[in-house]
Amino acid sequence: MKLQQLRFLVAVAKNDLNISSAAEILYTSQPGISKQIRMLEDELGVQIFARAGKQLTKITPAGEKILVMAENMLRIAENMKAVGAEYKGKSKGSLHIATTHTQARYALPMVIKSFKEIYPDVSLHIHQGSPAQIAELVSSGAVDFAISTEHPQLFEDLILMPCYLWNRSALVPKDHPLAQLKQISLNDIAAYPLVTYVFAFGDSSPIYQAFHKADLSPKVAFSATDADVIKEYIRLGLGVGILASMAYVKDDEADLVAISLEHLFDWSTTYISIRPEVVLRKYTYDFIKLFANHLDVKLINMAEDLKSSHAIANLFADIKLPRR
Repeated sequence: MKLQQLRFLVAVAKNDLNISSAAEILYTSQPGISKQIRMLEDELGVQIFARAGKQLTKITPAGEKILVMAENMLRIAENMKAVGAEYKGKSKGSLHIATTHTQARYALPMVIKSFKEIYPDVSLHIHQGSPAQIAELVSSGAVDFAISTEHPQLFEDLILMPCYLWNRSALVPKDHPLAQLKQISLNDIAAYPLVTYVFAFGDSSPIYQAFHKADLSPKVAFSATDADVIKEYIRLGLGVGILASMAYVKDDEADLVAISLEHLFDWSTTYISIRPEVVLRKYTYDFIKLFANHLDVKLINMAEDLKSSHAIANLFADIKLPRR
């Protein structure tokens, strides 16, 4: 029995028995996952998944029990490694973070620079993905923590700690009609095709909620997870861009105009999420504090001790978050 087999097992179960999705999230191959799960079943002498041909159809009763134990074993293994590494070399190791392109490109560079000056011997790895991919990476133990900006419901089994508030801007070429307006409305925006994030019109998104409340159905001409890719298609004239305000750097993008949309959309929260009962290295605590100064060791440990998402939310209720 290998820990890798347990990781594959848990990932498949959390992706609705879709091996392809699990393989994509874990950056491995579908045949490799299938082979390792078969080997584990042969070793245990039971079927973990029922099958119809090559398709997994459900988790067997034995599989349900094995999955619970697999998740516990993965947590224990990760914590054992963290404790051993902390005592072996407090300033050496690796840190894996899952996040979106916007966070990696615009929010993290200066934090990473400061962190590397303090911990030059810590290997830092950024795993970019969609909100669903990010949630799976941290849940499966493939990364140490996640920095997420949308769909908090995907992270319900994790400890969510708020970092800062952010909002959006409309991006258009300098000669676009909207660039001539002092303030724009939802009707102004809906008159044009939109170029935005792939997750911008999910049911919980402030963008979707604002247009839905106004009984407007704008046309999305193009969507992507990468803010820089989105900006290229804005330049090509595909439509009006809606991006996180932090993704616009005026000195680097003088051909585009950013128009604040704070008056139209609710503010969103960026969170750091960790697995319950995880043992964090000292340098992990330090990275988190560099990213969100109010998240010190004491507050993080208090959040870890709480048993419900409601209690964790109450813990942070009186903290005034910065806006970006």
